[in-house]
Amino acid sequence: MKKLRAFLVSALVLTATSLLVNSIGVWFSLYIAGKIGSEAMGVFQLVMSVYGFAVTLAASGINLAATRLVAEELVKGKDAAVYGVMRRCLGYCLCFGCLASFLLFTFAEPIGVHWLKNGETVRPLKLMAVTLPFVSMSSALSGYFTAVRRATKNALVLILEQCMKIGCAVGMLAFFPPQGLESACLILIGAGMVAELFSFTVSFLLYLVDRRRYAEGAGDARGMTRALCGIALPIALSAYMRSGLVTLKNLLVPIQLGKYGASSQDALSTFGLMHGVVLPVVCFPAAFLSAFANLIVPELAECRACAPDLAKSRRIHYLVGRMFQITLLFSVCVAGLFFFFAEQISLAACKNPAAAQYVKLFAVLVPVMYLDTMVDSMLKGLGEQVSSMRYNVIDAAVCVLMVIVLLPLYGAKGYVVVIFVSEILNFALSAARLLKVTRFRLNVFQSVCKPVFSIAAGAVFAGSLLGLMGIEPTSAIGGAAMPVALSVFWYLLFLVLTGCLTREDLQWIAGILKR
Repeated sequence: MKKLRAFLVSALVLTATSLLVNSIGVWFSLYIAGKIGSEAMGVFQLVMSVYGFAVTLAASGINLAATRLVAEELVKGKDAAVYGVMRRCLGYCLCFGCLASFLLFTFAEPIGVHWLKNGETVRPLKLMAVTLPFVSMSSALSGYFTAVRRATKNALVLILEQCMKIGCAVGMLAFFPPQGLESACLILIGAGMVAELFSFTVSFLLYLVDRRRYAEGAGDARGMTRALCGIALPIALSAYMRSGLVTLKNLLVPIQLGKYGASSQDALSTFGLMHGVVLPVVCFPAAFLSAFANLIVPELAECRACAPDLAKSRRIHYLVGRMFQITLLFSVCVAGLFFFFAEQISLAACKNPAAAQYVKLFAVLVPVMYLDTMVDSMLKGLGEQVSSMRYNVIDAAVCVLMVIVLLPLYGAKGYVVVIFVSEILNFALSAARLLKVTRFRLNVFQSVCKPVFSIAAGAVFAGSLLGLMGIEPTSAIGGAAMPVALSVFWYLLFLVLTGCLTREDLQWIAGILKR
């Protein structure tokens, strides 16, 4: 019971933090898109794709490695070994972080000129290279705080980092209005660099204070290093392939859209609209689930360390079942809200009517996207990270091929198909592996059909009620908030009436609230 309470408290803290950080992040993305335009946003997204690959190289699987190693040492009662684990993790980070920094700085010019087809991206790429060692070490420290259940530490760092980045960016854009693509990218990347350095400093200081809880000990140095590399390197190799393919896909999208007949400006604008506006809005509610996705990794890692047979562990079955239930109930509700009220939400969130059609399309994918994230986390906790990354590589390779084939023929519609196939393929492979390892079985009628009926009925009831009452909202936010709030109320009511939320579930929720 004490462990359950600690898990729930950590989940609550991380959920609130994730919600706050993602709210600020979505607002910031929309603010930047309005300030620099969709074309510049498209270029910035391409630069960030290259940076994403560099970060993957710098981190090289260290976050999960730190989380699992620290959690496993603690469950074995070897508190003194935590110091040795983290010392090796940080040394690992310095090696890969400096290597990634050197490579990005050295090859910034050929990447910008020949790959991105824009010489104005060279200086921003070089500036990005400075942060990579610190980003890598921050990833290891984040893994440590997740493993030791110090959710508030990660929460504090995330909030401070986001506030620092946005404060710097808004101030610099106000006092030094960008005169072109290069200056806009330099301002945004410079603000991010300051925030990354600041967040690492705060994380490291918090770590130095927190590690006093554990005695300093060398531990089995040979065993630790082997275990670290055994977890991190397979993830890293798969991550390199996946991140490289994803970066290639993103770089190819504007080029292939141009072959369809779109101008360079229109191609970048379409790419910027989808990745800089629509997808952040659609993925924003996942902030409510991200805490559970992070915390389930050390929980399942501990279960795996204590259970010789994963398929027969009642604790694992309970955790997997609860995560599926929470994710499905939440994601089906979100999908329904985006589908039925796409126009109102788009106007309230980004004041861009063109985004509504994409929001409605991607609403259908929301349960798949959210479940895929949760399933990946559960696989990592169960030691199936290699399988998870293998599926990600397969997914990315298929996407690259589809971008090459479909976009010249169908343009933006083809890219929507690519996103759909990518999400569904990745989820299908990951879910099949999880079900095979745990032998968990999902009640589709109870967990999927009833929630779908409930949100559809709830949205129809909410829309009809507002229409009969003749309520006219005075703002775009009110126009979205009223039907959403009413729909959620009816959704919860229908869940209870259909028996989707049982008395046991309600008692479990009540127990959480009492704690």
